Amino acid sequence: MQLVLKHVGKRFGATAALTDVDLTIARGAKVALLGPNGSGKTTLTRALMGLIAADGEILIDGTPLTDRLQIAGRLAYVPQIAPQMAASVDEIVRAIGELRGFPRAAVATIAGDLGLDLAQVGRRAMRALSGGMRQKLLLALALASRPELLILDEPTASLDATARARFFDHFARVAADATVILCSHRLDELRALVDHVVVLAEGRVVHDGPAAAYLADRLAAVIELRYRGPDPRWLAAAGFVAGHGGWWTKAVAAAEKLALVPAALAALGAGVEDLVIRDSDRLELGEVGHA
Repeated sequence: MQLVLKHVGKRFGATAALTDVDLTIARGAKVALLGPNGSGKTTLTRALMGLIAADGEILIDGTPLTDRLQIAGRLAYVPQIAPQMAASVDEIVRAIGELRGFPRAAVATIAGDLGLDLAQVGRRAMRALSGGMRQKLLLALALASRPELLILDEPTASLDATARARFFDHFARVAADATVILCSHRLDELRALVDHVVVLAEGRVVHDGPAAAYLADRLAAVIELRYRGPDPRWLAAAGFVAGHGGWWTKAVAAAEKLALVPAALAALGAGVEDLVIRDSDRLELGEVGHA
């Protein structure tokens, strides 16, 4: 599904949630939609799903979006927080499966791989499930529907590491041809799921480009080094901060660590007793620039 937005805007009273958004998302693109809280991400995704009206024009495969029924049967949406529904898991799976035309077995297979046994939880109300169980169910339903447009909002926030890895595997196979919009700050999701980044700030697009370059400029790493040698002046000059037990710490850009680590080892030699490098697991967006 190709999405084209032309001068899209949305106001809620005196507040401008979106302002003059021009954006083209190619068919099959995997796009991260990023931005700080209040930047307009939720408003934009709701407009794309036809849940709210907006000014300007939204084109779906070249056709203006005028009725959400145009897109409802072609998309799947996984919210960050699953709805607290009183219906049972079996009722939800049956209703959505009949509506979208896929069998229960397709959902059960994906859910099982994520660690949710539909046979065990089928009679339970969805609201009685844990947050992780609800998220696994929503992901299984979304992937089983084979959508043309998949919108994911922090999709793995409630999953453990094993379930997250299995979701990435299913995503690679099931959503390979789908157009994907991902709202997430998790680096493992961004690295695994997207090839393009769009950043919103105060309702405007401030960045639109390839994911690799954007992430390379913004990922952070922490280098922790324990030095027992006679002269720590190199560490202080390089910006390391002294801690307890001979440990020195410095936060660096991801690209900088590749040069800093060998430089430190060369300068400090045998005085280095231990070295730890930790990549941040989230992308911080507090200082989004107008790139």
